[in-house]
Amino acid sequence: MISFKNVDKIYPGGLQALKDVTLKIEQGEFVAIIGLSGAGKSTLLRTINRMHDISGGTLEVNGQIVNDLKGPALRKFRRKIGMVFQSFNLVPRTTVIRNVLASRVPDLPLWQSILGLYSKQDKIMALEALDKVGILEKAYIRADQLSGGQMQRVALARTLAQNPEIILADEPVASLDPITAKHVMRDFKRINQELNITVIINIHHVDLALKYADRVVGIREGRIVYDGDVAGINEEILKEIYGHELTDDEKMGV
Repeated sequence: MISFKNVDKIYPGGLQALKDVTLKIEQGEFVAIIGLSGAGKSTLLRTINRMHDISGGTLEVNGQIVNDLKGPALRKFRRKIGMVFQSFNLVPRTTVIRNVLASRVPDLPLWQSILGLYSKQDKIMALEALDKVGILEKAYIRADQLSGGQMQRVALARTLAQNPEIILADEPVASLDPITAKHVMRDFKRINQELNITVIINIHHVDLALKYADRVVGIREGRIVYDGDVAGINEEILKEIYGHELTDDEKMGV
């Protein structure tokens, strides 16, 4: 379980990105975070794995107070939280399987990681992860030969190879065309349902959030203004989250 209790986040320049956030997310939920650019979506997401420290309140993940973690305890904690980025973060000139195997490096002795020596079990895990996102046949080609959608699937497979309990995705379909974006969102949904992995997605495509997530968290100026089932979203709530009535193009992220 992820539990925010009266969490604030103030950046060094004085910008308050999160204001008195209280929120609970149970294991196995699929949650979409929506709101305007600069509303605090990415900040909220990145406090969960402590890419950003909170400034006040309490953040607890699976029984651990996140800001109390240091050194090996923090590294161990982060191993159970996968992260998928908009920009894929792949090494383009190496093979797909080696990109996926990169997620195993923190578990290797230093000399093995330097030499890139992976065990048979690690390779099996990488291939299984690629199979789960439907691109096993691309395992031995270079990453720079893939389409954007395929690259994002590799990034998701790399995260799966960590054996995570939680997957955080920061605008994972923002750079994809509408059809490919739907395919990638279906991958997230299927992984969430089949593996009971908590998936939390920061997304500006309102239509995709409503189609694939079970729960929506709406943020405006650092505060949560909506938290509930997708079925509870209507035009008035969207207006409260975004400050104006959304056009169809805005709902589609255009």
